[in-house]
Amino acid sequence: MEISDTLQTLYTATVEEDDGAYQVTVPEREVATGSITEGETYRVALIATSASDSEATDRTEVTQSVDHAGQQHESDGPPVEEGEQRDVEIKNLGDQGDGIAKVERGYVVIVPETSVGDQVTVEMKQVRENVAFAEVVDDTLRGEV
Repeated sequence: MEISDTLQTLYTATVEEDDGAYQVTVPEREVATGSITEGETYRVALIATSASDSEATDRTEVTQSVDHAGQQHESDGPPVEEGEQRDVEIKNLGDQGDGIAKVERGYVVIVPETSVGDQVTVEMKQVRENVAFAEVVDDTLRGEV
């Protein structure tokens, strides 16, 4: 999976049906922090989360709408903290060649100087609402799956 340099936001949401239309609710924090602007058009990538699904990505352009009253399933922030150490497996590489791992709720952790399949212990160096940047602190399992 390639992650574009133009990535503006990254979060997990549920597709919901509303009278024959399907909607993905954008968390209010994404608009409040200026990641995106209400009424603008964005390209959205839908990534399967089922283990049986392929890593295929369905991309489509949508017009952004924000329903502040209908906000649901919002978490209380990132599932990691700066300085925290985690064992992760690198599942993909980003455009810049950095490793990409996911932790609970699909939260993305970007780890430079790693390869797909590496199992490493990382320390969270910078934590944002939708992504964390980490450094490898133990690579004894590097390359083993």
